Amino acid sequence: MNNLTAQEFSVNRIQREALHGHKSVMIWFTGLSGSGKSTLANILEAELHKQNIHTFLLDGDNIRLGLNKDLGFNEHDRSENLRRIGEVGKLMVDAGLVTIAAFVSPYDKDREMVKRILGAENFVEIFVSTPLEECIRRDVKGLYKKALNGEIKDFTGISSPYEAPKNPDLIIDTSAKSQENCLQEILTLITSRLK
Repeated sequence: MNNLTAQEFSVNRIQREALHGHKSVMIWFTGLSGSGKSTLANILEAELHKQNIHTFLLDGDNIRLGLNKDLGFNEHDRSENLRRIGEVGKLMVDAGLVTIAAFVSPYDKDREMVKRILGAENFVEIFVSTPLEECIRRDVKGLYKKALNGEIKDFTGISSPYEAPKNPDLIIDTSAKSQENCLQEILTLITSRLK
């Protein structure tokens, strides 16, 4: 590690943002499985795409099927999963992209680590606070049923804790609002950050 030096390039983030016509940022959705993180991230990306904003969406399952397929779900592996995602997100933000991330990210220390990697000014945290009972009722992937039957160990909300963010930029409960209302709240939050 001591023999490594960061390479300086001719094209920088400011130039990339100018080319895209907007600033870049990481929008991080956190919450329990089934809370609506991926759904909100997906409709946000679709809306930003309509507005000619250059985006990329990083989603938990997709990342674990590729980049992080070597990691499990114990606390150490979860932390490493998020560290890698933070580093990928930093590259994408530097590339001038609005980078959207949807990850359970249950531990405050790991979300803070990602925030440090990106820089607080580049990190927007959205807590999808949908209650556990509603997430269990939805059970989109059938994971809660397996966790409650003991088939999945270390499952967040059941056998592993979820630490709610202390000071997120936005809190959204998808059981109490329509997708359209949620989207409008997110757009209101981030629009000024992209100019």
